[in-house]
Amino acid sequence: MMTRETRNPCSVIVSLFIMIFLLHGCGYSIYGYRSLPFTEIQIGSILNKTLEPKLQDKLHKALVEEFSKNGITVNPSAKLKLTGVINEFELIGLSEKDEITIEYSVAINADFKVIDEKGDLKEIRKISSPFIVSFTASKDLGGLMATKDIAEERALSDIATRLVGSLIYR
Repeated sequence: MMTRETRNPCSVIVSLFIMIFLLHGCGYSIYGYRSLPFTEIQIGSILNKTLEPKLQDKLHKALVEEFSKNGITVNPSAKLKLTGVINEFELIGLSEKDEITIEYSVAINADFKVIDEKGDLKEIRKISSPFIVSFTASKDLGGLMATKDIAEERALSDIATRLVGSLIYR
């Protein structure tokens, strides 16, 4: 004869309360569109003070994508304005084979300014990727440049994520 297990409704309710308590206690919160501190932003000039070309364009693209993911419209006539300066770009050799570097790490840092409609200025300095963004060198120069570009874009995307998070969740 087969038996069917039944669950006590009290244990289900207690389990649900424990799960809610644990999720609430670990710092996670759900933010809706209405709780955003702003809904649109203007991205002003992004200066590139490094010798690496086109970083400013890649950072601008990463910022637009990250703001859009978070429900914020990038609008050239928005009252809140963001500007930035890329101060440092460094390729760091991580490993070598036969005295040739075969793995690199990309390090980028930037400073940002946010000016609100009242003219108040907030500075956010030395934002960098919190992760080690690395790539492996290929034998041909074209492959090396392509993987370097992908690593740069990933590092700039990480910077955009950190910046947008710091502006939204102040």
